[in-house]
Amino acid sequence: MIADRVAAVRERIARAAARAGRAAGDVTLVAVSKTHPPEAVREAFAAGVRDVGENRVQEAEGKTPALADLGAQGLRWHLVGHLQSNKAKKAAGLFDWVHSVDGEAIGRRLGEAAAAAGRALRALVQVDLAGEQTKFGLEESRLFPALEALRGVPGVKVVGLMVLPPYEEDPERTRPLFRRLRSLRDRARQEGLIDGAELSMGMSHDLEVAVEEGATLVRVGTAIFGERH
Repeated sequence: MIADRVAAVRERIARAAARAGRAAGDVTLVAVSKTHPPEAVREAFAAGVRDVGENRVQEAEGKTPALADLGAQGLRWHLVGHLQSNKAKKAAGLFDWVHSVDGEAIGRRLGEAAAAAGRALRALVQVDLAGEQTKFGLEESRLFPALEALRGVPGVKVVGLMVLPPYEEDPERTRPLFRRLRSLRDRARQEGLIDGAELSMGMSHDLEVAVEEGATLVRVGTAIFGERH
């Protein structure tokens, strides 16, 4: 069942990439297993998924020990939800990627914890492009100073940007935000402020638009694992 869903999502990614003149292989599928058991992650892994996302540090803590054997086989863990500063140390030990760095302080704390553990984390800075009170992320005006401050912080490598747009019934309405994030990424690269070209954007309902606009990481939960438990 999960294997069929993974195949269907990969097909959606491939079609969207083709429309944009991109290679499907340029887009990493991050299967978000929030509220789903380790067995579901194993199924996804068997279907070829190598990147798994979690929203909460606590849930990953409970899940990763049961899947430790898959780490040796190439499973990478991504934190895609908000990171509280008091969880930074644990996150640095659990995850390979953190998509939700929303300020200089949390970025430094992550870097310190990762460096102390002898790890190198890949991080994305989350930008709030819609000005939503309920969402985390840096305001656009604060993005470049934060990137400047995080440049060269040991233990953490800022490789791109992430956005979590408002939910829209019509995914076309999120296109301007995805396009805006891409232009911010391009400027950050030109100014030497990020060490990569990653764009984490697009979820189950709007991944096509995100891929057309340049997403390199799509965060897909429901379309792979079904509704949350």
